[in-house]
Amino acid sequence: MIASCISLFAHAQSSVTLFGVVDNGIGYTSNQKGHSNIQIRGGQLNADKFGLQGKEDIGSGTAVIFKLEQGYDINTGAQAVSGLAFNRQANVGITNDHYGTLSAGRQYTPYFFLLGTMAPAAYLSGSAAHPGDITNLDADFRVNNSVSYMSPTWSGFQFGAMYAFGGTPGSVSSGNTFDAAVKYANGPFSAGVGFHRMKNATGTTNVWAGTSSLPTSAINAGYVSADTVQIIGVAAQYSTGNVNVGANYANVQYRPNGSSSFTDTATFNVVGTYVNWLVRPDISLNAAYSYTAARAANNITDPARYHQISATELYLLSKRTAIYFVQSYQLATGKTLGSGSITNPISAVASVGDAQNGAPSSNGHQFLAILGIRSFF
Repeated sequence: MIASCISLFAHAQSSVTLFGVVDNGIGYTSNQKGHSNIQIRGGQLNADKFGLQGKEDIGSGTAVIFKLEQGYDINTGAQAVSGLAFNRQANVGITNDHYGTLSAGRQYTPYFFLLGTMAPAAYLSGSAAHPGDITNLDADFRVNNSVSYMSPTWSGFQFGAMYAFGGTPGSVSSGNTFDAAVKYANGPFSAGVGFHRMKNATGTTNVWAGTSSLPTSAINAGYVSADTVQIIGVAAQYSTGNVNVGANYANVQYRPNGSSSFTDTATFNVVGTYVNWLVRPDISLNAAYSYTAARAANNITDPARYHQISATELYLLSKRTAIYFVQSYQLATGKTLGSGSITNPISAVASVGDAQNGAPSSNGHQFLAILGIRSFF
C-alpha cells in the first residue's frame, strides 16, 4: 500500500515544473509625490514570481493541468500582495488538443491572453503600459472565482470566454465578471478584439468580488466606487523579419450607480503604438507611445489627457538572462477626480505606466529610468 502511494506520488511529480523570474535593478524617478527618488526596484522588466505548473496525460489527447503562481518582492522577500499566497494565478483545468482548455480558479482573462501580446508592455515592460493599465493589457486583472474556456487555433482563429461568480448572497450579478476575446493570426499579421466587464460588489468602495486586482492609480482613483467597469479593446500587429509593429485602441468606462461617489459615466479612450526591433539575436530595441483621453463629465470641462513615450533596450547574456535599460516619460494635463467630491476636480498628475501606480508625480510630469538584470528559471 505504502509502495503504491509512493509510486503514484512520484508519477505525479514527474509532470510538475518549477518556473519563475528574478528581476532587480536601480531606478530613478523624477517626481514621486513631490520628490525625486533613486531606489532599488524589483520586477521592472518582468515581474518577480515563482510557481508550479503541472500536466497529467489521461489519454486521447486530454490532460489535467494546474498552475500556482506567486509574486514576491525580491528586495524584502515579502509577498507581492499581502494575504494572497498565490496572488498571480491559482487554477486547475482540463485541456484537449482538439477541443481546447477549460479551467477554474484565479486566473488571467482571455482578453489579456489574446490581446496582451499585441501591446506595448509585452515588449517594453510595465513602464510602457497604458497609464494605470486601465485597458487590461498588462496582466493587472486577475479574476477570482472564475471559469474560463480557451479554444484551440482553428484556421488562424482562437477565442476565449470567462465568467466569474460574484459570490454576493442574494444577487447573481453583484460582483461578477464577464470577459471574451477573439484573435486571428495569418503569417506576419495578427489582430484581436476583446470585451471585459465587471461589477462592483458594494458600489461604495473598490470591492470586486470577481476580481481582487482592479488596478488603482492616479488615473482612475476618483472612479473606484463605480458600479461597473467595462473595457472594449482592439489590437493588431505586423511582423516583418526582425521588426514587430503594433497598434491598439481601448474604450474604458466607469459606470456609477446611486451609491457611487460620482454621477456620470467616466470614459477614457486610449490609443497606443509600438515597435520592436531585434537588431541581432542578443540585442533588441523597443519604443512605444500612448495617448489617453478622458471625456468631459462629472463637472469637468477640461478632462484629463495623458501622453506617454517609452523605450527599452535589452541585451541577452544568455537564453535566460538579460541586462535591460528602461526609460519612460508621461505628461498629464487637464482635470480629473481624486478620491474626494465631484464638486472639487483636481489637476491630473502623471503616473508612468502601471509601474508608478502607488507613487504618482505631484504634478503633470514624470520621468522614469531603470537599469536592471532579469533571469528566467
